Amino acid sequence: MVSDQKPKSDISFAGTFASSAFAACFAEICTIPLDTAKVRLQLQKKAVAGDGVALPKYRGMLGTVATIAREEGLSALWKGIVPGLHRQCLFGGLRIGLYEPVKALYVGDDFVGDVPLSKKVLAALTTGAVAITVANPTDLVKVRLQAEGKLPPGVPRRYSGALNAYSTIVRQEGFGALWTGLGPNIARNAIINAAELASYDQIKQTILKIPGFTDNVFTHLFSGLGAGFFAVCVGSPVDVVKSRMMGDPTYKSTLDCFVKTLKNDGPFAFLQGLYSKFCAVRILECDHVSDLGAGEKVR
Repeated sequence: MVSDQKPKSDISFAGTFASSAFAACFAEICTIPLDTAKVRLQLQKKAVAGDGVALPKYRGMLGTVATIAREEGLSALWKGIVPGLHRQCLFGGLRIGLYEPVKALYVGDDFVGDVPLSKKVLAALTTGAVAITVANPTDLVKVRLQAEGKLPPGVPRRYSGALNAYSTIVRQEGFGALWTGLGPNIARNAIINAAELASYDQIKQTILKIPGFTDNVFTHLFSGLGAGFFAVCVGSPVDVVKSRMMGDPTYKSTLDCFVKTLKNDGPFAFLQGLYSKFCAVRILECDHVSDLGAGEKVR
């Protein structure tokens, strides 16, 4: 919540980073089966069978989860959890931990009053871009491991685990390959971060001005749901492009991936995994945006 004075935090950056990273990791453990389903849906392409089009292997969030569990075992739903936790420690900690100091930097030392929405969006865009630039290698390995299960039976897996994936990518593709898909990943995470943090901040500020509402868990829940829904709707197209580029290194560029996806799979391909993504919204993590990330008090 934004106060009527210059926002200040009683929590250090280290404390905010650690708390945000812990919340993000806990949410990752709980939601990664849905995230795995989302990645499989996003990587799925139309399969041509003769003169017609074969039915897709994965259909819907629950259907995808059930198919993965039936064909590969329940543990496959948590494939990529190790780099996922690596990612959340870096990305979750940085994007939320930096949000308040960057927002304060943009409004200036002498600012008094409600922080404008434009400044919140700009601060969230900045922290999202910085955080994912640092965390991109972990995101790449997570997607690669999640995509391994879609390989046909008998085909050898490229990676035996997260650490092996990091070293194999560097050895076979070069150190710079760890930042494959950085362009769409920055776009995706900066946009989603701006949509999520700024809308959470704004929604909560609006709710608390309604008589009868206080800064409690229900306010955080409503704010988190609203912010999560807005974020996944805005970020879904770039999320699909990011997943496809990371899961399939044959794409030459972000534009190449976008054009081929649109041409081969149609515009609705950019909405694949949308429901799974929304169901995996990290409300617990969003709650820390207010109490730890924003660090602002209601007055």
